[in-house]
Amino acid sequence: MAEVTAALVKELREKTGAGMMDCKAALSEAGGVLETAIEILRKKGLKNVGKRADKTAAEGCLGVYIHPGDQVGAIVELNCETDFVARGEEFKELAKAIAMHVAAMEPRYVRESDVPAEVIEKEKEIFTAQLSESQRANVEKILPGKMKKFYEENCLIHQPFIKEESKTIVDVLNELSAKVGEKVEVRRFIRYKVGEGVEKSVSNLVADVAALTVNS
Repeated sequence: MAEVTAALVKELREKTGAGMMDCKAALSEAGGVLETAIEILRKKGLKNVGKRADKTAAEGCLGVYIHPGDQVGAIVELNCETDFVARGEEFKELAKAIAMHVAAMEPRYVRESDVPAEVIEKEKEIFTAQLSESQRANVEKILPGKMKKFYEENCLIHQPFIKEESKTIVDVLNELSAKVGEKVEVRRFIRYKVGEGVEKSVSNLVADVAALTVNS
């Protein structure tokens, strides 16, 4: 059994972001084996993720991504509980990776609670209109599944993570939360696309068509 030294505790804390006492306890349980201690902290963290839901996550960083060509970009605010975790490379890398995801996948909201009531009602209206007469008799049973699909497609945390599609964004957030022992969440994001929302004038459209004709 390796001795649990202050240097070993410090190394484990730097690797995981976990608290000093948690690191010391994990190393003692692991017999001083660093990799085993990391696994112990991760397992313990996953069990405690739900308990951290009411914690305040006011620290964090901005993840910024600009797609090659400089036409699309995104900024994500990723939050945690302490500045120590916010300064960690893994935390900052995840913030940037989620910004890249936002640029690519175009989510409209962070989570279900961010979807305006009028949008939900409009989606339900559209889904109902798409049903056959026989299906409308069971509309109350069908709508929850339709809305679940809507949230999965439009809410960031439920989208499959582009860097690891077997996991959703919330899965990735929970994994990091378990690892560092803190609440980790996306607070907000914004996506930019050059020219988005700007109506082109007729002269601009004519110029675009002319350019396409010349280049074809």
